Amino acid sequence: MVNLKTRYMGLELKNPIIVGANNLVTSIDNLNRIEKAGAAAIVYKSLFEEQVQLESLEQYERITEYEDRNAEMITLFPDSEADPSDIREHLMALKKAKESVSIPVFASINAIHNETWIEYAKKITETGIDGIELNFYTVPEKFHDKYEDIEKKQIKILRDVKSAVNIPVSVKLSPFYSNPLKYISDLDKAGADAFVLFNRLFQPDIDIMTENHHFPLSLSNSEDNRLPLRFAGLLYGNTKASICSNTGILSGADAIKMILAGADAVQIVSTLYLNQIEIINPIIKELGKWMELKGYETINSFKGKLSDNKSENKLPYHRAQYIDFMMSTMQILKKYKIIN
Repeated sequence: MVNLKTRYMGLELKNPIIVGANNLVTSIDNLNRIEKAGAAAIVYKSLFEEQVQLESLEQYERITEYEDRNAEMITLFPDSEADPSDIREHLMALKKAKESVSIPVFASINAIHNETWIEYAKKITETGIDGIELNFYTVPEKFHDKYEDIEKKQIKILRDVKSAVNIPVSVKLSPFYSNPLKYISDLDKAGADAFVLFNRLFQPDIDIMTENHHFPLSLSNSEDNRLPLRFAGLLYGNTKASICSNTGILSGADAIKMILAGADAVQIVSTLYLNQIEIINPIIKELGKWMELKGYETINSFKGKLSDNKSENKLPYHRAQYIDFMMSTMQILKKYKIIN
């Protein structure tokens, strides 16, 4: 019988399948279904500082709207100050989620101010959570921002959070860095316990009839996992931290590919919406059956087998792949007499 156990963020997980941060996990019933289906861990819905500020401001305005409505009223407008640290509701939900299942539960946070990252991390630790995922949700939007300043700021945030808490801390990144490998290496040296690659960003679209922006919910597909696969293959053996592939992991086959490339674990979300929570069990079974077919007894026995470090074929992870692709394309075009 195969052993599906893996280590992630210094913790032993019963298998490599982690449910990533999403709205489904806010339901206790869904949490129980996720655990019953066999998931090894859960990342709770992300806490965004902007949302906390907005909700605090809206509540404050409702409470104080009529306070100055008198003969000597000071202003027609309510005070705009809000308490950005009011995350009590999220903390209560997080604590309840942790108490509802026996598998590890990780928190996910994204803040704006350096101090808030620390404050959130400390308060979240008090809920008994098993680890924290720093969601460095950053997209290029200002021309004057220097790449080194952005990276230095985030490295400092990681160091400060690590110093403030006594539980594992992972970093979830987008691919929008000038050299993601160098940056990941710097974060690794700063103490990251794991890297989640990559953050799926919601991109804006335009409705040409209304001439307005909108943000359609676009679930991932298996074609989207090529990028995390490439980086898992490049990073294997080159970081102390665990590697977790995210985006486009819809089946057992997708998970197997990531582990062959070098991932310690994978996060799934879109497939839960597409195929229901119970798809977790078939994914795990597919992984186990493949291992039995191939004669692998443990995850470590094939993890990283096709990484850049271990694979005899270095072509897939380097620019030579482009040349090979072009040569293959030319042969196809000649075969069908599209060109001479």
